[in-house]
Amino acid sequence: MGVEKNVGLNKMPRQGTHLGIRVKVCFNDDADNTIGGRVIREDMEEPFRTIIALDDERVVLATECQYQPTYWRR
Repeated sequence: MGVEKNVGLNKMPRQGTHLGIRVKVCFNDDADNTIGGRVIREDMEEPFRTIIALDDERVVLATECQYQPTYWRR
């Protein structure tokens, strides 16, 4: 548990451009084995968390995996 000054019932950190996009995710640098997912949070200010919802319903932090967009926004 914890407290973050800009996370609350009615406030969240400003979000980045990857919010909502599809990504492919691997673990332990094993790029031959990936799983799809979607970025559900990408903080651009404190506490700087990126969270990905995987297609198999697990949720991981970006610090626990490697990921890349499946397409690039222009």
